[in-house]
Amino acid sequence: MKTVYDVLIEKLEEAKTDSMQFLVDGGVKDFAEYKSLCGEIRGLSAAQEEIKDLVRKLKEEDDD
Repeated sequence: MKTVYDVLIEKLEEAKTDSMQFLVDGGVKDFAEYKSLCGEIRGLSAAQEEIKDLVRKLKEEDDD
């Protein structure tokens, strides 16, 4: 059964993949847009990692 955390991680991964595909396809118009998109991808990755860390901590607490 999927948890809310699983759904969030999947949604963030989809958004990150879409942004990376846009970048790979040459969708950015200029360097400013490139920098913005790279920041978005980094932010999505950071959010995913924070959620994964939270899930690990919650599992550890349940095991105690």
